[in-house]
Amino acid sequence: MDSDAVPQADIATVPANFDESVILLDVREDDEWQRGHAPGARHIPMGQIPARIAEIDTSATLYVVCGVGGRSQRVAEYLAQNGYAPINVSGGMHAWADAGRPVVTDHGDAGVV
Repeated sequence: MDSDAVPQADIATVPANFDESVILLDVREDDEWQRGHAPGARHIPMGQIPARIAEIDTSATLYVVCGVGGRSQRVAEYLAQNGYAPINVSGGMHAWADAGRPVVTDHGDAGVV
């Protein structure tokens, strides 16, 4: 599967709020997540996706994010091969933060990317 098969979303087109129908799946490692993540994002590290794929709702609009977009692209390609319709977030969490969007910790404090 080539990368053209997975749609790319510019940060300006990515929703800022997430619920059951719209998921922002953060595939970064635990330490990256703990430093800061998007409010409402779901966290499944890249290496755990195959084992935890059932946790991801196939009917939801699914945005996949990592640090800058490389790992999320690979995860999105994997998900696409397994019946999902993922959208890769171009620029990842760095683009999210650069756009002035909130970054929080699990404790609700301001986080960093």
